[in-house]
Amino acid sequence: MSQQKLTDLKNLDYKQLTAFLEGLGKERFRAGQIMRWIYQRGVTDFADMTDLSKTFRSELSVRAFISNLHTEAVEESKDGTKKFLFRLVDGQSVETVLIPMEGGRSTLCISTQAGCAMQCAFCLTGTFGLQRNLDVSEIVNQVCAVRREHDVDNIVMMGMGEPLHNLDNVITALEILFDDNGFGYGSRKVTLSTCGLVPEIRELGRRIKVGLAVSLNATTDAVRNELMPINRRYPLSELMAACREYPLHSRQRITFEYILISGVNDSLADAKRLVRLLHGIKGKVNLIAFNEHAGSTFKTPSEEAISAFQSYLLDRNIVAIRRASKGQDISAACGQLKGKSSAECGAMSNEKKP
Repeated sequence: MSQQKLTDLKNLDYKQLTAFLEGLGKERFRAGQIMRWIYQRGVTDFADMTDLSKTFRSELSVRAFISNLHTEAVEESKDGTKKFLFRLVDGQSVETVLIPMEGGRSTLCISTQAGCAMQCAFCLTGTFGLQRNLDVSEIVNQVCAVRREHDVDNIVMMGMGEPLHNLDNVITALEILFDDNGFGYGSRKVTLSTCGLVPEIRELGRRIKVGLAVSLNATTDAVRNELMPINRRYPLSELMAACREYPLHSRQRITFEYILISGVNDSLADAKRLVRLLHGIKGKVNLIAFNEHAGSTFKTPSEEAISAFQSYLLDRNIVAIRRASKGQDISAACGQLKGKSSAECGAMSNEKKP
């Protein structure tokens, strides 16, 4: 039987897996057993699940399978950042980045879509357009693949794609990330980043507890309309209202990502407006200097401009952290490794043409 007709168990969270197994006449506790084999021991073959009977394993093998991802390319920076390119079964590809943090910890940045429909002006991924949503299995398999060789302390859904544009699959993937039978990450160890889909932000808050990061990048609708077309649908007033209403743990804050672009959004007037926008919101600001890449006319601000912007926020009791750009010596910006791989494939294809 082809895998297309089988159920990929990595597409199912605990409740869904329980229902699947009950449909086979199996006990509920089997779901936890199987999830632990898959996510805590990295097993992809039912034959290796030795605490299940041979009959049960055989039955599973004709009704289900456990997918996997294999690395197509890896680039490693001198600062320890690693970028992985994974090829999917239909030929699409996604990127995942492992970022070393202070104290020997690490954060894994995973993708939720192949490409992206949001068309943010500063984002290389947006130039590919949206190819498709990732399945639940393709989201969690990025974590599985990296954890085979590396410790991963935190997860951020900040890679390719807009997570809230693939909301149902992302929520199921989050359930697997949080489940004690799955990866067992606490909700404070996982953050989801959005460009600002307001109805989906509210739905996310109703359905699951997860850290929220908002890609803000501008302090006026006029500038944000140009940088992030989604703002024309959900302007700053609506976005900030949704952020004020988002449910948070007592010590939790919304992270506002602010990519500083020279001459576009890095003035002290922008900093002043940002303080007003954040009034009444439990938030912090991650300041990120624009990472220049081929094909973009945007430039990185000067050190003086970045420092002045940050100081203005700090002086007004806004938590403002400057995020060091990691992986500057590799394909660091999201989409660069995919673009390089596509270009190399195209060159190889052209070489074969008469």
